[in-house]
Amino acid sequence: MQVEDYELWDIITHAPLPTLNKNAEGEDVPKTRADCNAEDFKKWEKNAKDKKWLVCGIGLDEYSRIQGCSTAKQIWDILQVAHEGTTLVKRSTGTLLFSEYEKFAMRDGETIQ
Repeated sequence: MQVEDYELWDIITHAPLPTLNKNAEGEDVPKTRADCNAEDFKKWEKNAKDKKWLVCGIGLDEYSRIQGCSTAKQIWDILQVAHEGTTLVKRSTGTLLFSEYEKFAMRDGETIQ
């Protein structure tokens, strides 16, 4: 995907820039369709392309996990956790594998073959 359009990859990994306005209380709220400009529509077009790339590359099991997502970033985060785990899971898995490696030894009577 990076070769096709690096901006698409950036949107997947860092989320699209939000299309927000400030309301009377100073809170960010999504823009209405009437308030969106050409740049906002371009952002959402890129997000739609990203979603298409991600959805086309998964099977039915993964699709059931991500069908409610509205952005490519949400899809990417769910798939990343499902296939790689969280940072804590990766760290504990690495620690477990390293301890198993350290305990590896030949048993009495075993040969290399």
